[in-house]
Amino acid sequence: AAAGSPIRVGTLLTAMRHAARSQEIAELSVRHRDAGVVGFDIAGAEAGFPPTRHLDAFEYLQRENFHFTIHAGEAFGLPSIWQAIQWCGADRLGHGVRIVDDISTEGPDPVLGRLAAYVRDKRIPLELCPSSNVQTGAAASIIEHPIGLLRDLRFRVTVNTDNRLMSGTSMSREMALLVDAFDYGWAELRWFTINAMKSAFIPFDERLKIIDEVIKPAYEPLLRD
Repeated sequence: AAAGSPIRVGTLLTAMRHAARSQEIAELSVRHRDAGVVGFDIAGAEAGFPPTRHLDAFEYLQRENFHFTIHAGEAFGLPSIWQAIQWCGADRLGHGVRIVDDISTEGPDPVLGRLAAYVRDKRIPLELCPSSNVQTGAAASIIEHPIGLLRDLRFRVTVNTDNRLMSGTSMSREMALLVDAFDYGWAELRWFTINAMKSAFIPFDERLKIIDEVIKPAYEPLLRD
């Protein structure tokens, strides 16, 4: 920013699944929507703490036309994803990596179950975090991470760090790991980056401007090399 490249920052306020303050934090998010808060998140342990425990908060956010993402489908499987989408109305899925449990790869071509097909058809963003998923056991290794399959099947895949401190990572490192594991080039990295901006909780015109005036021009010379 000091060198003249503006940085656009939006804040998510996060409640914890095991606590009973989601309504309070949801109201706080809406109260500060014009002061930099762009969305609400709920995180923490999935097993034993389904998102439906916080249904009042999600229904409130929907009535207020406010964006929210739900941590679902990492440590717990498809029921967590289904509840986050169909009961709670999540705009995005935090992780969502276990959606692959609803994809059969036994035949010559992958076959999507009804939930996986719904997630793909609705373009629900998956906030995938490769290093974190390996650490938590959701994936055996980076090269075995389902992001490769989900990208090939054209889900709305985004690349994220989760907890940078705990994972000892950065966005650059996560992208580099994917390049090494899947032989991705600049075209694939641009695709992930544009997906992320398409899915951001900021106004459409701002997203479009950043894609057209920042992301695409920055990748253009890289794609020519």
